[in-house]
Parts: sequence; structure tokens; C-alpha cells
Amino acid sequence: MASAAPKITNILIRPQETFSFWSLVGPQSSRRGYLEGVTISNDRISQDYGGGMCQFTNLLHWIVLHTPLTVTEYHSHDRFDLFPDYKRQVPFGIGTSIYYNYLDYCFKNETENTYQLCVWCDDTYLNGEIYCSNPLPMKYHVRCENEVFVMEDGVVYRKNEIYRIMNDKTTGIQLKRELLKRNHARVMYDYDLIPVPVDGMTNEVVS
Repeated sequence: MASAAPKITNILIRPQETFSFWSLVGPQSSRRGYLEGVTISNDRISQDYGGGMCQFTNLLHWIVLHTPLTVTEYHSHDRFDLFPDYKRQVPFGIGTSIYYNYLDYCFKNETENTYQLCVWCDDTYLNGEIYCSNPLPMKYHVRCENEVFVMEDGVVYRKNEIYRIMNDKTTGIQLKRELLKRNHARVMYDYDLIPVPVDGMTNEVVS
């Protein structure tokens, strides 16, 4: 991610322009400074150069969802809940899936303002901010609702709904509420690590 950050940071997205992650970052290889990391291919965990880059687009997606920018290409691993929650700070099921040169993350600026992305890595985190050429009159909130773990035919699934709420900054009045996603993901880790009771759980499970 440290290799990709300089290619993204300070980029301007002007009115009617489209941001493409792979167009800016390009292919990943050891020659270009990328290390091996975790990848998910055909719903299986493996290793490859640039693995973990979906964390980069996860951050970008989270930022973009708090703006009027329009997501035009988005993919996810939402069929599976691959890892137990650990210090989760964003809702489950809102992450991204990317793969050069097939699965991209793109958004378009259909507003009259210009936006600027700033991203950087420190010793611990990938950080990001977005700036707008004019103050926005609204504020966005993204939240998870109706999240449950359920047993279906001996298999545990994680279900939730992701909503985005837009409020007027001055009055706090809700202007819009939209359903972004419904998730129905098979839990792939040890069921003992699920932090809440599972609806319909019995002693008979499918491994």
C-alpha cells in the first residue's frame, strides 16, 4: 500500500471526471516494489504480489460514501465472511474486491465541485482524507442495521443491511435514506469466534 499511496494522493477529480484505481496504480510486481500479501481468488485465500490492496480501495470506498460522488464500478467479497471481527470500525459487508486488470474500483464526479484525495501510510495505518472546492450543505452517515448470524441447513450465515443517511448540516434534518446493500455471507471461520448468539444454532453443523 505504501507503494500505491503516492500514485493516488493529491489527485484531483474535477466535474464529470471518473476516478479509476487501476488506471492510476497500474500492475503490481516485486520489481515495482510490491510485497506478497493475502489475496482472495475463487473464494479461496492465497498469496500474491500486492495482496491486501483491497484494503486501499476499502478506505477509498468508505471516504466516497461520505460524499455526493457516484460509485460506478464496485465489487466485493460479500458471499463470505472470511475472518472474525477484530477491532472492526466499519460495517461488515461494505468492503471492496479488486483484481488487476479485471475488477476495478471507480467513481465519477457528477457534481459542480472539484474533489481532492489525500492518502498516506504511517507506521501502523493507511490514512485518507477528501477535500471539496466548496463546503457541502449535507453530512453523510453509513451504518449497519438488522445484523444477525443465522443457521441455515447446518451452515452459519451473517446477514445485515447497509444504509446511507444524508442529513442537512445546519438543521440536522434527514434529507435521504438509502439502502446500499443487503449482505448474506457464509461464515468461514470457527463458529466459536462468533461474538453473538446464532439464531437456530444446533450441535449439527456443516464444516
